Amino acid sequence: MFAKNLTRLLSKPTAIRFYATASKNESVLDRYRSQLQQKAKEVGVSSIEELKESLKDEISTKKKEMNAVDPLEDLESFEKEQAEKLRQRKADQKNSKIRDAIDASIPKAPYKTLSSFVDVEKIRQLPEKELKFIWKARFDSNERAMSAALSSSQFATLFANAFKNPSFVLPLPKDESGYEMHFVQWSFVGPQTTHCMLTSLAEYKLHKEYAKPHTTLMFHQELLGDSDVVLMNGQLEQDVALSMDEASLLVLNVQRFYGLMESAGTERKLALLKAFTQGDSSFNMEKLIEETASLD
Repeated sequence: MFAKNLTRLLSKPTAIRFYATASKNESVLDRYRSQLQQKAKEVGVSSIEELKESLKDEISTKKKEMNAVDPLEDLESFEKEQAEKLRQRKADQKNSKIRDAIDASIPKAPYKTLSSFVDVEKIRQLPEKELKFIWKARFDSNERAMSAALSSSQFATLFANAFKNPSFVLPLPKDESGYEMHFVQWSFVGPQTTHCMLTSLAEYKLHKEYAKPHTTLMFHQELLGDSDVVLMNGQLEQDVALSMDEASLLVLNVQRFYGLMESAGTERKLALLKAFTQGDSSFNMEKLIEETASLD
């Protein structure tokens, strides 16, 4: 593009001014006459004219070397090189997005409960404010971790919508490629533990139930009998081509579409969620993208 722009500029008619170059050359010669005479003595000639003659071949060679460089050709080569680097970078990013499936032969590890992260008995009787502070501090040092505390009513709304609509899709905006789709799955792994897993749709299509989630949210309900709090923690995996900001945006939209955040657009989002679950024709990707981008 730069070379094309430069060619276009060069092809434009330009007003040219002619200068009295001969008189300027003479003034330059006068200014450096003493240095030129000194140079003539060093190379063994008696005058400036003889110096010019002796250096004529060297000057001619230098001019040819300089004229051999085509700036437009160099710019075109640079553009081609940059285009190839961009193509390779895109290919590398595309390949890095698709990870291997979960090895079905490896025994599944037990799911983590609240006691995997904190001493439940010690925090059970704490005031709610202190409880939330300790929970947040537990994950502050991990830059790929998320945490939150939900009220019982908030979790009840989220749980009910997740139970009725255990899967969904969410678009993630990408600068160059438009939108990348991600698959949302809810799993009710235990009596007091609920998981929400986010996986790229490309990986889910390829590996199905053996696809690796890039982000997993865990909701712990162990404290509901003693306080009005459900604790959540999440983790963005290391081996994924996804930034923490992108993962956070997906999690935000999980909350918005599953009714956790009351707003003017809540009913529209829930309607899309239900339409997806029911396979209804009212589910529309353009509407989905519009709702994820809306501020309400």
